[in-house]
Amino acid sequence: MSSKFLFDSLAGDLQGELFTDALYTSLYATDASVYRKTPQAVCFPMNKSDLIKIIHFANEHGLGIIPRTAGTSLAGQCVGEGIVVDVSRHFTKILEVNPREKTVTVEPGVIRDELNLYLEPHGLFFGPNTSTSNRCMIGGMTGNNSSGTTSIQYGVTRDKVLEMNVLLSDGSEVTFKELTPEELAGKTRLKTREGAIYRELVSLLSPAEVQAGIAKEYPKPEIHRRNTGYAIDELIKMQPFTEDGAPFNLCKLLSGSEGTLAFTTRIKLQLDVLPPPHKVMIAAHFNSIEKACKAVVPSMKHDLATCELMDKVILDCTRNNKSQQPNRFFIEGDPEGVLMLELHDNDEEALERRKQALLKTLETSQLCYAMPSLYREDIGKALELRKAGLGLLGNMVGDKKAVACIEDTAVALDDLAPYIEEFTALMTAYGQKAVYYAHAGAGELHLRPILDLKKEKDVKLFRKITEDVARLVKKYKGSLSGEHGDGIVRAEFIEFMIGKENYQILKTIKECFDPKGIFNPGKIVDAYPMDKDLRYTPERKEPEITTFFNFSDSQGILRAAEKCNGSGDCRKTHLSKGAMCPSYHATRNEKDTTRARANALREFLTQSQKPNKFDHKELKEVFDLCLSCKACSSECPSNVDIATLKAEFLYQYQQANGTRFRDRVFAHNTKLNALAAKAPALTNGVYKAPFLSTLIKKTLGVHPQRSLPKVHKVNFDRVLHQYQNTHATQKEVVLFIDEFTRYMDTQIGVDAIEVLCRLGYKVSLFYGESGRTFLSKGFLKEAQALADHNINTLKKILTPGKVFLGLEPSAILSFRDEYLRMVKDTDTARYISENSLLIEEFLASEIENGTINTQAFTGEKRNVKIHGHCHQKALSNQKCTFTMLNIPENYRVTIIPSGCCGMAGSFGYEQEHYDVSMKVGSLTLFPAVKNAPENTIIAANGTSCRHQVFDGTGRKAHHPITIFKEALI
Repeated sequence: MSSKFLFDSLAGDLQGELFTDALYTSLYATDASVYRKTPQAVCFPMNKSDLIKIIHFANEHGLGIIPRTAGTSLAGQCVGEGIVVDVSRHFTKILEVNPREKTVTVEPGVIRDELNLYLEPHGLFFGPNTSTSNRCMIGGMTGNNSSGTTSIQYGVTRDKVLEMNVLLSDGSEVTFKELTPEELAGKTRLKTREGAIYRELVSLLSPAEVQAGIAKEYPKPEIHRRNTGYAIDELIKMQPFTEDGAPFNLCKLLSGSEGTLAFTTRIKLQLDVLPPPHKVMIAAHFNSIEKACKAVVPSMKHDLATCELMDKVILDCTRNNKSQQPNRFFIEGDPEGVLMLELHDNDEEALERRKQALLKTLETSQLCYAMPSLYREDIGKALELRKAGLGLLGNMVGDKKAVACIEDTAVALDDLAPYIEEFTALMTAYGQKAVYYAHAGAGELHLRPILDLKKEKDVKLFRKITEDVARLVKKYKGSLSGEHGDGIVRAEFIEFMIGKENYQILKTIKECFDPKGIFNPGKIVDAYPMDKDLRYTPERKEPEITTFFNFSDSQGILRAAEKCNGSGDCRKTHLSKGAMCPSYHATRNEKDTTRARANALREFLTQSQKPNKFDHKELKEVFDLCLSCKACSSECPSNVDIATLKAEFLYQYQQANGTRFRDRVFAHNTKLNALAAKAPALTNGVYKAPFLSTLIKKTLGVHPQRSLPKVHKVNFDRVLHQYQNTHATQKEVVLFIDEFTRYMDTQIGVDAIEVLCRLGYKVSLFYGESGRTFLSKGFLKEAQALADHNINTLKKILTPGKVFLGLEPSAILSFRDEYLRMVKDTDTARYISENSLLIEEFLASEIENGTINTQAFTGEKRNVKIHGHCHQKALSNQKCTFTMLNIPENYRVTIIPSGCCGMAGSFGYEQEHYDVSMKVGSLTLFPAVKNAPENTIIAANGTSCRHQVFDGTGRKAHHPITIFKEALI
């Protein structure tokens, strides 16, 4: 019987979905580690019944089950060759909160930060706080025994897990929780798999010599962050092995077991009371990592809430990351390391005294050269900078990357400084300048060598460094894994780290829980080799890929895709800050993430044997729901710009497959609008007529519920002549009358001319088509022709001292983005890009330098809510619009915390994309607009955004320049 028939049979029995196609199996072949193992199938189980069927199927056919939530594992825990079972889509319920007992029961797919958002009204939170907290899930945190920045105050996940409902390898369901000696004795008498597990564990761990051997070989007990093998050192602290120990609870064993013992379906957690309200952070700057490590022990005597380290490599990665640049505000000079020391207190005066005491300790040590104090939102910004460290490491240009292999070592706090000295000497011997960051206060630093795993010599070094560091960690009786887990990268070394006898105990435990080895094989015991099944084949012949865009800044399009290290920042939902990734927000499907698109592109460009490596329907499918919002270009720590990659893909795919009629119509929309605008009344009448508009929509594949945009005709030269002040005293500006302003949003162009002229600026007009419609549909030759024409024309117009202003973000910001990848005259293009501004950017800067003041504006009270265009968020900022609309003294302006509106040019018109488009809008934007009082003005500077607001809410949104004009007196 063929495997396809087998999986088809299983799929027919499941309520959830199961995929065996090349796209899904390639997407789930990697996580955030260096490994690539292609599964035979990927499943999204709907319920417990599905999981039981999968377990029986795996037993019958000898397949592995690889459990997965967000897939952010750094050690290869959630890659494997069997069935990847992704519970992140359907196992997402918060089942019960008990405020009195401070507990919560959840399914494994609940996101950590969203759990805490839910718990906040109860005054409670789940303490462990990883750098991936806005997308990592409780199931994954339990499997890895995650800890993060707060472990020195609130402990690790293992400390918080009270009960676990799991499915055992025979499909039976059990609950692991605290047991009294009598209850434990009762469990050992059960004639079931559960009973056999309890009998085996009691028998295995009862002998005194076994307990002594565990105590001797396992990491020092004061090292709280340790994930080396199964936590049998925790079990022997309990009854019946210790008379005064805690009640026996197998949750301690399953936490950190990486899904190798059972499949978890629900978890009960112990919660903490929300942290004290008053906080301060001292950001201590050091000229060396060694000095920073020496400062940890004296600093920790001050009862710190967090003690985190960032090194120069991480800090340098933040310099060119748009979303992180503002978070660098507290960095002084060029430190080799920064310790982020946080204090919390219920009393503000007591906090100040504690801060002064900490500062005195640091000053006395004479180890650091700067100690700025941060408060309130500035602390959050600094912690965001630290949290971004993991993803930022993927932004290193070229094939050399900071590789996760020895990045998770933990030692006792008193051992940290000498351990780091020896580690640094070891790295120096290898010619390595490693990366140092993370949890200094817990004795754990994420240490990474910088290697090119495409080279055989560096793969050998990958193993050799890991072996040497394992010996060094064992010397200090530390843990080779503090929080990231063993996975593939460290499981090989468990026997060395804990001794042969203890390793045999782990193997016996695995065999008892999972006789046929179906649960996540190759992890913890019987490990896969750590230097095989890597993402890249060593000494491979690099594929030669010719592109239309210039990707030299990433050393080619393949390396641009390879910058994605799998950290999964794109899997955050709309409840988190930022706009990435709107299609994933709507579908919650891994296929629709930035990570998936980068992975798919990497996979097919590398593996394809076709002459045109882009010619794959799988790539078309994975890019299909990308809205080209560009959020990834700034919010992805690795700056993976999927919108640009998509435009290149569409161009290349169309070279092999041709173009569709609808795409050609949308791409050449400006020409059609120019014709339509010759008789706007007739055109708009046709668009409004039910029969004719229905016919047009059906012909073009536009969704019947989508309204068609009106066209207008205005003589902008005449408008300029009407308002232009021949005695203008302010700067000379060139206003871009783009394709959207010229034929559709004409009143906005009129308003902009009036505003600029009335404020005393000397205005000239530039009529041009930006090429945005061509870019969005992959018509890159046509876009390039327009770009070259615009640059050559502006070269003569945009003389020094003039600025180029735009109204439609997607049009004007093309000069700062795609133009630089495709024009012939790159020097002029760069000059023009530096002088191309959104009109809000220009007016905000004029307000800030005092050229424009409040006296010119109404004193009337108005409330304004701003929705910013995606490209503005990615390539500029929303603050400029906020500043501009705050100039009238009595205007109360707020920014809607929305991501993409969901329209994205033609995307929201298209029949097959309409539902996703409206779902994206309904997540945050539509509710905010609908709930705003009728007299609140809605501001949106994108033509697509305004259209989407109207179709989604029935309310009219206005361009900020129109609101600004109406406020002028």
